Amino acid sequence: MLAISSIETYYGNIRALRGVSIDISEGEIITLIGANGAGKSTTLMSVSGLVPPRKGEIFFMGKAIHGLSPNEIVALGISQVPEGRRIFPYLTVSENLDMGAFLRKDKEEIRKDMNYLYELFPILSERRNQAGGTLSGGEQQMLAISRALMARPKLLLLDEPSLGLAPIIIRQIFEIIKKINAENNTTIFLVEQNANLALQVAHRGYVMENGKITLSDTAANLLANEEVKKAYLGI
Repeated sequence: MLAISSIETYYGNIRALRGVSIDISEGEIITLIGANGAGKSTTLMSVSGLVPPRKGEIFFMGKAIHGLSPNEIVALGISQVPEGRRIFPYLTVSENLDMGAFLRKDKEEIRKDMNYLYELFPILSERRNQAGGTLSGGEQQMLAISRALMARPKLLLLDEPSLGLAPIIIRQIFEIIKKINAENNTTIFLVEQNANLALQVAHRGYVMENGKITLSDTAANLLANEEVKKAYLGI
């Protein structure tokens, strides 16, 4: 579904990604783990067109997307849940969800999807007329994920969904991630500092250090890998 091939992405003259290659098949949950500043978020932003790579190629469903604008990439079926959630604070919950469906015209299906998300996240249904900025951190994360899903993406990019959340909420979010993947066959590319949880829900994983992929394997094998345990799992 997604083929990232030898991309190099820069911020000015600073090279953030150094020949990164990642492959994701339809229906998978793939996680990218690594330390702060390793280049994980930059990888997602390269895919979504927010920070386009200067070298290398990115193909989605066989189509080259590394030269497309972010809105063109969303229209093809890729949605990103950004780090820090970035919901619209002055819009209500339902208005935030409407924004997620901005490119869609199928009003009846939009209504069905919104009702499905209210079932998935009952607290959002209770808060549907409340301004997004008044929600708790966990509720905002649920809203950010729901807003992205309103675009009906084939591929969902999740950037640090556990950031700043209480452990009980983190568990809930990760259970929902598994449910979205299983029920909707939504492919998920997950960037996460909580490597232990990420590898528990993922099928496969990649390890990134200093802008390079240093290791890739099944999630189970990475969980059992002694170097991964020491560096990222605190074991």
